[in-house]
Amino acid sequence: MAHYARQCMKVLSPLPALVLTLGLLTTGQGSGTAAPPALPAGWQPRLAALLPVTAQNVTLLERRPSISTVDLQLRVASVGGNPQALQQVIVSAARGVQPTYDERLGISRDEFKRYLVFQEVLASTGKTFRLAVTRTANQVTFGDGPNMDGVLRGVTIDLKTGEMRGPEGFTARPTAVPPSDNPDRGLEVRSGFQWRMVGSNATTGYGVRGTLSLLQLAGGRTVLSYTRTSMIRRVPDTGELIVEYTR
Repeated sequence: MAHYARQCMKVLSPLPALVLTLGLLTTGQGSGTAAPPALPAGWQPRLAALLPVTAQNVTLLERRPSISTVDLQLRVASVGGNPQALQQVIVSAARGVQPTYDERLGISRDEFKRYLVFQEVLASTGKTFRLAVTRTANQVTFGDGPNMDGVLRGVTIDLKTGEMRGPEGFTARPTAVPPSDNPDRGLEVRSGFQWRMVGSNATTGYGVRGTLSLLQLAGGRTVLSYTRTSMIRRVPDTGELIVEYTR
């Protein structure tokens, strides 16, 4: 469990206690890869319902370091450690302060270090803006604007086929992200889609490796993220954009 937690990201307010696997869901299709698994029946209306509308109002999220004490709490409880000492550790971690070992916890110093899990979380930046996106009956097209840093510029998603196409000239087909609400892992993803774009052309100097995730969360919110390293005319660029919105 501790190993899994190190690989996950939690979303903080306004999306509390949510562990996302934005960078870890690696199934998908890039140029020259095998076709992804078939999507479940009725996927098109669900995709259309999750994708943003024209000029969608969104909140910008960012990655922040955090300390998880879930495993530590379970371990201390199992050995009958002091609740007050444990509470002090939890409060310190919540404030972003490195917790101090206390022998009243009932575990060794080495165990204490092992059960403190350092991970990335997603937190709201407080910035809201209108996403540069246009939508027709057949396609969603992303542009660029303030706070977007060119990450999604030129990306399109076909509402009929689900195909994603990037400005580098490569395409990817979506895979379904299954519901996950395992309380032990804090997952509150209700459904979603993911595209993994991989392709390169040494002759033209175009290439891309990126992952776009579209996740519906408990409470009706949607998280859209795109992380990619691309090359256009042999000019490399790396970027990431993570936003949340409610349709």
